[in-house]
Amino acid sequence: MGFRDSGYKHSAVAFAMIHSFNNRATTPTHDGEGSTLPLPPFMTQPRPIETSALFPIGQRRERLKFANFSFARTPAGQCTAEVSLEWEGVMYVGRAIGQSSPLGDFRVAAEAALHALADFGKGALQFELLGVKHLRAFDENLIIVSVSMREGVKLTRLVGCYLAESDTRRGAAMAVLSATNRVLGNYIAAQ
Repeated sequence: MGFRDSGYKHSAVAFAMIHSFNNRATTPTHDGEGSTLPLPPFMTQPRPIETSALFPIGQRRERLKFANFSFARTPAGQCTAEVSLEWEGVMYVGRAIGQSSPLGDFRVAAEAALHALADFGKGALQFELLGVKHLRAFDENLIIVSVSMREGVKLTRLVGCYLAESDTRRGAAMAVLSATNRVLGNYIAAQ
């Protein structure tokens, strides 16, 4: 798979460091009186490295990739949001339309993200937006969402938040992904 993320880079560096440590040239030590002490076997024989301990099992990502977000208002007071998520080269797009208002914009953006997730889940996962809240905390914009997820007969309530520096509507879509990341990771792992 051609996908490489920062976690992969860190793992590759750690693997290289451990590999060079295990394969370094070892020299015998001296006991202080001029005689050479034998090295223990674990220092003279390179150990095989078990890569399953260093890398996560499998090469698949555990999360959908947030690909794109767009938001527009019409002169008639309507707004539209579109969220694109990518998984293994396939784009899943969610769209939502609603009445534009300060809180309505957040709700439309969050609904678009949920529609993209529903497209990805192909009916196995059903989401409902329970609420969106915008807060100012520590001089920053914080978006909090509450989502209900139904998987078969099991109903789960999820909460997610996102620290939106500038685009708070995009932050509402990201908060939805924050709320659903763990359950989506479990869903992806089960596939």
